[in-house]
Amino acid sequence: MNTHITMKEMPESEQPVEKCFRYGAQVLSDAELLAVILRSGTKSMTALQLAQLFLSQKDKNLLNLNRMQMEEMLKIPGIGQVKAVQLKCIAELARRITKTSRIQNVTLNDPKSIADYYMEHLRHETKEKLLLSMFDAKSSLLGDEIISVGTVTNSLVSPREIYLKALEYKSVHIVLLHNHPSGDPEPSEADINVTMRVMECGVILGITLADHIIIGDNKYISFRENGLLV
Repeated sequence: MNTHITMKEMPESEQPVEKCFRYGAQVLSDAELLAVILRSGTKSMTALQLAQLFLSQKDKNLLNLNRMQMEEMLKIPGIGQVKAVQLKCIAELARRITKTSRIQNVTLNDPKSIADYYMEHLRHETKEKLLLSMFDAKSSLLGDEIISVGTVTNSLVSPREIYLKALEYKSVHIVLLHNHPSGDPEPSEADINVTMRVMECGVILGITLADHIIIGDNKYISFRENGLLV
C-alpha cells in the first residue's frame, strides 16, 4: 500500500520541507524558507504563518533578521528564546558566508574589494563600530579587530590601541573601517580628524594607514579614492 502523503495532504507548516526536498531551496519563498527554520508555529498558527507574521514586522522583509533585536523578536507571538536565537544565527551565518566568499578578492590596492568584504558585517549595525584591518608587505589580509563601539571621535579612538594591534599582527599596512548607521557614508569632521591623527602616528611607527573606508547602506566612501588621505 502506498502510504506516501502528497504535498497537498501535508499540514501547511510541513509543505515547505517537502517542496524543498522535491525542487530545491531556491524555489521557496522567503516565508517558506523561514518556516523550515522555525519548524513549528503555535496552536493558532502554522510555522508558515508565523514566518509571514515575522516578515510583516519592521522592514517588512528578510532584513528583519539583521535589524530586529532579539528583544523585538520576542514580542512576536510564537517566537520564544529558541526561535529568536535560531533567526539571529541564520542572519549571522549569511553574513559569514558572504564574507568568506569575498576574502579571496580582497586587495589593498582596491578599496571596493575591502568595502565589499566588510559590507554585510557593518551595514546593519545600529551603533558605529571602528574596525582595524591589517595587511602584510605583500598586501595580503592578516586579520581584523574591532577597536571601538560608539561615535568615532578623537576622545574615543586611541591610536595607541590601533598600533598595538597592528604590531601584534606584524602589519605593514592598515585600513580603518567604520559604519554610519544612518546609511550615509559621507565623512564627518570628526572622521577626518581621527584619520589624520592615526595617519601621523603611523608615519612615526613605519606602518602605513592605507585607507579609511566608511560603510553606509550598501555604499561606501574611501578616503584614498576621494583624495582625503595624503
